[in-house]
Amino acid sequence: MNWIKRHKLLAIKAIKYDGHPCLSPESLWDALHSTFNTALNHQVDLNILNEIEHKPSLQWFPFSKEEFKQAISNCNNSSVPGPDKLTWRHLKSIVNQDDCLINIINIANSCFELGHWPNYFKYSFTIIISKPNKMSYDQPKVFRPIVLLNTLGKLIEKVIAERLQFTVTSNDFIHPSQLGGLKFEGAGIKGLSGWTGLSVVTRLITVQVHHGCWCSAYSHHLVRMGQRQNDKYSCI
Repeated sequence: MNWIKRHKLLAIKAIKYDGHPCLSPESLWDALHSTFNTALNHQVDLNILNEIEHKPSLQWFPFSKEEFKQAISNCNNSSVPGPDKLTWRHLKSIVNQDDCLINIINIANSCFELGHWPNYFKYSFTIIISKPNKMSYDQPKVFRPIVLLNTLGKLIEKVIAERLQFTVTSNDFIHPSQLGGLKFEGAGIKGLSGWTGLSVVTRLITVQVHHGCWCSAYSHHLVRMGQRQNDKYSCI
């Protein structure tokens, strides 16, 4: 399997942090931990939630087989697995067995009924990979962490995410300025697709231009979107 093959390491000097080279595993850990977890102890003001308009509660229905089958069908078989080494290809074979799928659904429903997320789903590996095309690799910031969770927990999370996105978009719970990661609004510029995304961004740019502002950040993406749609478009 490709993910277990030895990777050719970059020719780099010792990573430096606060002006000192990291010459031991302990000093390297401190450097990476301090760089990647800078927001760990930041306090969050939850009072902003009080400004959100109150919405009536909705019933949460048990998960269905179709939800799990749809969620796993889009998963890449070549993705690196988590600590249990269970790949998406293996899990797809398991989900095809009706009895196994029913047990997985029972686990997911029990998590909601009990309000508990098992520790098995929280176990993870963190691997550090280098960012491409950097002049030097002696600073922690030119690397980035990737967290590898167990695949079964990721599948349940995907199903939950699909359900939540459908619920909030179909009930108009999303603020108009929310442009990112909304699958059910389409998939184009940061989650918006087709001319839905184009019209939203164009409207935002038009308002800013009307107020004397200039905006060019989206121009390249708007042109590419128009080309993909094979239709006429106008750029501001």
